[in-house]
Amino acid sequence: MTLPADGSTHDGSQHGPDDGALDGTGNGVVEQAAPVALRAPDAPPAATAVFGDRLPLAERFAAVLADTGVSHGLIGPREVPILWERHILNCAVAQDSFPDHAEVVDVGSGAGLPGLALAIVRPDLRLHLVEPMLRRTTWLADTIEALGLDNCTVHRGRAEEFHGVLSLPWATARAVARIDKLARWTFPLLSEGGTLVALKGSSAQEELDAAAPLLRRLGMTGAAVRSHGSELLEVPTITLELTVGAGALRRGKQAKPSKRSGRRS
Repeated sequence: MTLPADGSTHDGSQHGPDDGALDGTGNGVVEQAAPVALRAPDAPPAATAVFGDRLPLAERFAAVLADTGVSHGLIGPREVPILWERHILNCAVAQDSFPDHAEVVDVGSGAGLPGLALAIVRPDLRLHLVEPMLRRTTWLADTIEALGLDNCTVHRGRAEEFHGVLSLPWATARAVARIDKLARWTFPLLSEGGTLVALKGSSAQEELDAAAPLLRRLGMTGAAVRSHGSELLEVPTITLELTVGAGALRRGKQAKPSKRSGRRS
């Protein structure tokens, strides 16, 4: 753990250089056990098919997720054994939703899923990673630098703060919110005719059917449910892909440009 200059932790407690846990007798201190570093599982054969010559970079990303991704609370330690199938490949196979050289905003990027997975598998894409939490944006920027990615920009703030600031043809999100709430956040980030590619589960069609009247009022002009990676993954990735018209773009109260926007890595 890296401490600030005054020795305080994020919870306000203070630690000196020799502090440790009491030995139980009150007579001294004992060394605290260092956390056990988790190791990412080996890449499965499907990863080679998906990432091709970018697989070594994807493996480095997996290693970072298993290490600081866990220690920073971005993913749980129980997710490490299933990093590839449940997370990295689940996101990467959705790359076929985006045309060449697309510019994409990833809302609620968190651990870089799907944003960093997409940036790795498709270096032609330009990713904007929107995330409100400083701890997460710092991790994202550090990870981008460690991986040497030059096609990502990190923006700290809530999606609503970028309404009227970002206007892109593509948006994506994974495990952020139900589609009706996600549409309110992302539709104003899309240019006219833009598309939200939301990574969802097996109930995507039911979710779409239930929300369709509201989504149309919000400006949705087209919708599709697509499956990705069925020939490679035991559980294929399902996306809800919603296209918007001009009427969707200016309905909400626009926020002022965030001073935290545009941290480029």
